[in-house]
Amino acid sequence: MSSSSSSFTSLHITALDAIVNVNSLFTLAVFIGLTWNPNDPSNSLNSDPACAPTAAIAENLIAFHVYSFSSFLFSSLVALALKQAIRLSRTTSFHYPAVVDHLVADVNRTALRLGMLVSGVGSVAGCAFLMLALVNVAQIKLGTLACGSSHTYAAVVPLLIFVPLALLIYVSLVLYAFTR
Repeated sequence: MSSSSSSFTSLHITALDAIVNVNSLFTLAVFIGLTWNPNDPSNSLNSDPACAPTAAIAENLIAFHVYSFSSFLFSSLVALALKQAIRLSRTTSFHYPAVVDHLVADVNRTALRLGMLVSGVGSVAGCAFLMLALVNVAQIKLGTLACGSSHTYAAVVPLLIFVPLALLIYVSLVLYAFTR
C-alpha cells in the first residue's frame, strides 16, 4: 500500500470516526428527549390556557425524535460499514485462509466517497429532525408559536438560525472534501 493511499484511508477513517462520535452524542440527546413526557402538566411553564399546545404538537415531538434517531442510526451504520471496508482492504498484505479470502477487497474510492456522502446526508437529516423536535419542546414548555409567546420565539428563532447555518457550513465542507 502506498503512502498516499495510506494517508487517504487514514483521513477517511478519522472522518468516519468523527461522524460516528457526533451521531452518538445526538442519539443520546434523542433518547433523553424520548424519556420526557410532554403530556405531564408540570412540564409546561406556560400559564395561558390559550397558548396550550395541542396533541398534534406532542405527536410531532415524538415523531421527530424517532425520525432523528433513525437518521443518526442509518448514518452511523453506513460510517461503521465503510470503516470496516477500509480496514479489510488495508490487511490485504496478510495471508488469510481460503474461508476468509473472499472478504478482502480493495476499497473503491468513488464508492467510499459516495458512502461518506450518504452518511453525511443521514447526519444532516438527523440534525434537522432533532431541531424540529426541539421547536416542539419549546412550544410545549413555553406556549405555541401561533399564540405569539415572546419566550417561545426567543427560544425558537436562534435555533432556527444557528442550526441551519451550522448545517450549511457542514454540507459545504463535506461537498468540498467530496470533490477533492
